[in-house]
Amino acid sequence: MLDTAMVLAQQTENVGPLGPEFGKASPIGLLILVLLAVAVLYIGWAFHRRFSRMNRRRLFAEQHGIDLFDEDALDKAMEEAGVLDQRRKPWF
Repeated sequence: MLDTAMVLAQQTENVGPLGPEFGKASPIGLLILVLLAVAVLYIGWAFHRRFSRMNRRRLFAEQHGIDLFDEDALDKAMEEAGVLDQRRKPWF
C-alpha cells in the first residue's frame, strides 16, 4: 500500500514547453485578428449597401405599381426616371 501511495505522490516530469516564452501570443495571432475584423467590417458594409439598394428598388416598385420581381421592367422604369443605381453590382 505504501508503494502505491509513493507512486501516486511522485511528480511526473514536465515534457511540455516551459520558460519565459511559454504562453505568449505571436504576431501572427494579431494579424489573424486584424484580418477577421476587416472581413467582418467589409461584410457589414456590403450588406448595408445591398439592403439599401433593395429597399430603394422596393419603394420605387410600390410607388409605380411595378412587380418587384420583374427585374427588367423595374430596371427600365428606374432608368427612365433617372434613379437607377449605375454602380457595379456585387459578384455574390
